[in-house]
Amino acid sequence: MEKKKNAKKFGIIFVVVMILAGLLLMYTGNDALVLATQKKEGILTAEQVKVSFESVSGRLIKENVKEAQMVKKGDVLMVLDSTDVDLAIAKMEAQIAQMEAQIKSAGGGVNISFEQADTNEQQSFRQIDQQRAAVDAAEANYNNSNLDYERKKSLLESGAISQSELDAARTALQVASANVAQQKQLLSSLLAGTIDTGVTDTLSLPTINLQRHTAANKLNDVEALVQQLKSMQVQLQELKISKERLTLRAPEDGKIIKILAKEGEMVSPNTPVILMESSRYYFDIYLSEENISKYHEGDDIEAESVTGRKKVHGTIRLLTKAPGFADLKMTREKGQADLTSFQVRIYVEPEDGIIPGMTMGVRLK
Repeated sequence: MEKKKNAKKFGIIFVVVMILAGLLLMYTGNDALVLATQKKEGILTAEQVKVSFESVSGRLIKENVKEAQMVKKGDVLMVLDSTDVDLAIAKMEAQIAQMEAQIKSAGGGVNISFEQADTNEQQSFRQIDQQRAAVDAAEANYNNSNLDYERKKSLLESGAISQSELDAARTALQVASANVAQQKQLLSSLLAGTIDTGVTDTLSLPTINLQRHTAANKLNDVEALVQQLKSMQVQLQELKISKERLTLRAPEDGKIIKILAKEGEMVSPNTPVILMESSRYYFDIYLSEENISKYHEGDDIEAESVTGRKKVHGTIRLLTKAPGFADLKMTREKGQADLTSFQVRIYVEPEDGIIPGMTMGVRLK
């Protein structure tokens, strides 16, 4: 009898406790459904970066990092053998030095040609002046010979001189005339078809102009060499860039997760050799249509870690319709979704005590 009373007593107590617990849950709203409408959680994830050698290949001679090592932006991660590139750079530098010497020589030759043209012009001017004087002297001699001939011609008519003397005067006059013609011909040859203005320094001599045009044409050859030099300098810069790319550096701060290439191996261009975890942390939550209107891309939001309840600042970077698996479906004709879910991606600032893999929560508005 005593046992039945105790059992009945414990049964009544159990029923009372269950009723009180139900009322408490209804009052506080701590059941799973209510909690899901108040707080959303997601797994903190770090963006991963596949690091590779850009457009270069070669044998890996130095592996400068280890897995799980933290690196800063610009830290050396790996180095490829640069022997071939070093030889190509040395060869190109020698060719550039040779081309520079060739340009200097060609440019000096052009300057000499112009100076030679100026010198020849001055010499031609002086020769023209001298030839003008020779023409003047020949004409004066001709005039004297002509006067002597006319005088002796008159004397012969009066019988004062013999015929032979007149003949000698005639011959001298003819020689003087021929000399005038010869000197004028020499002057014309020096002028080379240029109209004689009488002012020597203003003359434009065709032969001198031709020399200057020839010298100017050589400038085109020098310019062609200059352009070749520029092309070589570009090639040298490309080689130096290729050499810089043989040293792989960290693109940003992060953590080495996996090393995919080992020392001594041949590495192909643009092939990932290191997998790195960046310092860009994010987590996703899924909201219903009822809540999505309260949030926008770019909004600041406060997140809290489940471990340690550490609060961190976050920013909504992406807000888009979630895949079909996240929709809340109920029994309906044609299997249509009753509630469409939306994916919200939240990026958080890295802080001490916050590491990828932790669960992050956000209290809904």
